[in-house]
Amino acid sequence: MKRFYKNVAVTDDLGIALDGRAVRTPARALLILPNRAIADAVAAEWAAQGEDINPANMPITGLSNAAIDRMDANHASGLAAYAESELLCFRADTQPDLAARQAERWDPVLAWATQRYDVHFTIVAGIMHQPQPPETLTQLTAAMAACDRFTLAALTPIVTISGSYVLALALWQRELTPESAFDLAHLDELWQEELWGEDYFALQARAVRRADFLAGCHLLDLLRHDG
Repeated sequence: MKRFYKNVAVTDDLGIALDGRAVRTPARALLILPNRAIADAVAAEWAAQGEDINPANMPITGLSNAAIDRMDANHASGLAAYAESELLCFRADTQPDLAARQAERWDPVLAWATQRYDVHFTIVAGIMHQPQPPETLTQLTAAMAACDRFTLAALTPIVTISGSYVLALALWQRELTPESAFDLAHLDELWQEELWGEDYFALQARAVRRADFLAGCHLLDLLRHDG
């Protein structure tokens, strides 16, 4: 799409106006943001567009659209599936060095979640699926089910890219930094790179995932601003 506007403004109701015309979501709802920090971030993305509008360069706008158009209880239930096969609970069974690193890096995060949410995790060696205890799933999914639409939109790429419900909760509660959480989610991949060297295509794919992951983290941070 060619850029069709000159001026971008934040309206009094925290919407976005392009040459005085209100921006709407793909579902045609008004794009109204929950606080000034997010509104300013979205406005900055629109203002930064060149001759062509590139949605890939507008991650906060995209997540905000998703928050308004798609986030609901059903979406939260879909994310809960990641708690059933929690990444941090699956350990290598044929590579003891990797298993040791997983325990060193992942166990402290699970210990935090155990204390924070009063839950218990089942650690699995290998790739065969074993569900987590029902009480654990109930406690963890209840935490995210209570999220507002924008928080849920921010957490979605964090959960889906990392494959970890617990890492998303730890980020939300500021127990981890975005970069450390991303690296924890890619621990196995990074370990393989140490052994066999970097692969160009794997690096490119991880860079794309990192950008989407960090966009979710950025929105989480913006949601913490008052006003």
